[in-house]
Amino acid sequence: MPRRLIARVVARSRQRQSFYERYAALEAQRAELVARLHACGEAVQRHPGYKHALILLNSTFRKEKLAGRLAVLKSAAWLINLLEQIVITS
Repeated sequence: MPRRLIARVVARSRQRQSFYERYAALEAQRAELVARLHACGEAVQRHPGYKHALILLNSTFRKEKLAGRLAVLKSAAWLINLLEQIVITS
């Protein structure tokens, strides 16, 4: 194998995160979103969107493969932002 090709392969492997690192990063983001959701208060907990956000962060998140979990987290973050706006305006 030519040296250039070996150098390219080594450089790519250093840039790519391992499965566990990506998994841990997504779990940390999920935990942060769950904490934000619980910190919103009682007014948000009565809203139907609260339950949907919990479903997104728990069962839907667990059902998705690693690549799809990021999209689920983005959806949950959007919904939590919306719920926080509802609390601020009311």
